[in-house]
Order: sequence, then C-alpha cells, then structure tokens
Amino acid sequence: MMGDMFFFFFSAAILLARDCNGLAKVVVVGATGRVGRIVVKELLDREDVQVRAVVRDEEKAKEVLPSSDKVEIWSNVKLTERASVNEVCEDCASVIWVASGLTQGGGTPFSRLGTLLGTVLRSPKDSFDAKALRLLGQAVDASPNTNARVVCCSSAAASRPAWSQDKKTKFPGAADIPIVRLNDKLKLLDIKAAAEDALRHSCGRYCIVRPTGLNDEWPRGRLVLSQGDLAVGRTNRADLAQLLVQLALDVDPSYTNGLTIEAFTLANYPAPRELEPILSRLTPDHELLNVNHQQDADSVLYNLLQQLVPGETMAPNQLAMGQTYENLDNKETGRLGERGAEKLPSFIETTSSS
Repeated sequence: MMGDMFFFFFSAAILLARDCNGLAKVVVVGATGRVGRIVVKELLDREDVQVRAVVRDEEKAKEVLPSSDKVEIWSNVKLTERASVNEVCEDCASVIWVASGLTQGGGTPFSRLGTLLGTVLRSPKDSFDAKALRLLGQAVDASPNTNARVVCCSSAAASRPAWSQDKKTKFPGAADIPIVRLNDKLKLLDIKAAAEDALRHSCGRYCIVRPTGLNDEWPRGRLVLSQGDLAVGRTNRADLAQLLVQLALDVDPSYTNGLTIEAFTLANYPAPRELEPILSRLTPDHELLNVNHQQDADSVLYNLLQQLVPGETMAPNQLAMGQTYENLDNKETGRLGERGAEKLPSFIETTSSS
C-alpha cells in the first residue's frame, strides 16, 4: 500500500513538469561537452522527454547535438543571474549539470588560459560553478514539482585536498594521486568542492555524483556506488550518462535527495535493473557530514560487496537452491524447483534425515 502511494505521488508530480505534448522537460547544463552529448542522446532515447540544452556556443551545439524537435538550444542563459536561471528551469522535471566554469572563457587557447588564471586567483566560493549551482538549486527548490531535482556531475577526490594529514597518510592510494597533487597548482578540486557545497546549501533536492577518471576506452559495465570519497579507478562516460539520467528521472527522490556518491565502472558486468536497493543503503549528506556520525564498517562493506553480485537482478536472497543468477534474471526456475519447495537429491534428503 505504501509503495502504491509513493508511486502515485511520484507519477503525479512528474506530470506537473510535462508540456502540452506530455514531454518531461530536462535541463542539461553543459550539453555540448563529452558527457553532456551522451546525456542528451540518452534522454532522446526516451519518448517522453524534451531537452533544454544550455550551451555557450550555439553553432557548436547545432553541429554536435542531434537535430530533433525535442531539443531546445538555450545559448543565452546567464547562469549567474537569478532571472535567467529561473526562466530556463521553469516547469522542468530535473536539471542535469555536466558543465565546467573553465569553458566559459571561449574557445581560443588564450581565452581559456585567461579563464584558468582567473579561476586560480579567485576564491573557489566565487567560481562560476559555485554561483551557477547555487542559483540552479534555489530555482529547483522553489519549483511546485516536488520531484524536480538537480543531478550534479562533480569529480571523485573533490574533498581530498581538505583531508587532514593523518587521513592522507592513512589512505595514500586515494590522497596521493595526480589529480590531488595537481590541485596545489590549479585548485580544480577546490572549485568542485565549493560548487558542491553551494548546491547543498541552496536546496535539499540534489544528488551529487563524483565519477572517477573518465575514460572512453574503458569497457562499459556496472557502476559501483560508494561514499566517503575514497574511490579510485575508471568510469566509462556512457555508463555515467546513463546513471545521471536515471537519477534525474527514474528514481523516487526519497532515494536521491541530499545524497553524494562516488562511482566507477566495473568493466563487463551487467548494469543493475534497479538502483533503489543500492541507493537505499547509502547515507544522506546531512548524516555523513555530522561530526558525530559513525558509519558501521560492516554495513559499508556489505553495500560494496552486494554491488559485485553477478547478474542484473542482484538479489542473491531470491535464489533457490540449484538456481543460477542468470536463471533469476530470466525468471527461470532452477533445476531443483521453486525457492522454498526445492526437490533435493535423494542422498541429501537421506543424509539430512539420518
């Protein structure tokens, strides 16, 4: 009964964000980037989605994005001005952020160098990313659609420069890696961390995803989700784009709101059919950031290991004796019968009764 009620309210709220053609409007900020393009394609594969592509260069958008009446190109959005942000977010189902303030300087090497130098000299709290995400969060938080949310693509290691020296020494495989060392020069992770904080403080309707190293050559597979900013590895961009879209549209917000997760691709594993069982075992930021919060080590380990289970259903507790993970995925009865009514070989029955 409770599940039916959740489904009813979730569906009703989504309907509020559809246009007269029944399309859910999804704002994609940074739509012409390498991840952004895949996100747009992932959205267009759905029949009921309208994409608002927020881009810097309209001509580039026309070149790299699919030509479709379900794609609106918004090239004049001023993401650091409230009125402009409110306009693009009006009646949206969700916002997916896959942008970077480092691209705001234009396409020439000199303009981008100027943007980079300005970013290094400026406080991370005053960065383009922090200002834009703060306003996007506030716009979504004010939306009458209670299922609207901001799904923000950040970066693994965002918090690691701020770790204590003791913590860095304890976890050198996470702290003493190139992207963390580079932060001393360019402050890129500091900007990511400040942007995350700006979003967290602007609204409760957000989910932050921190992928590990993006690599298109790495095979597609299953994204393993974790917390604590300890993940290191490779993430396939297509896997990431799929996750961002699922978090924006498919998952009830009770599982995503106020959540920060890391992700890496476990190559050649099938993607899970449902995210809710995985997300339900994760901890919201307001609990994780509480200095008195202590994570149960067994629960953390259990959550990770459950994500390594073979198959797509990923529910070993549903297996019957003699049933394979593939049987379970395909809804096939195992060789010994239904769970709870298995017909065991006679020598086992004899042994157990003696």
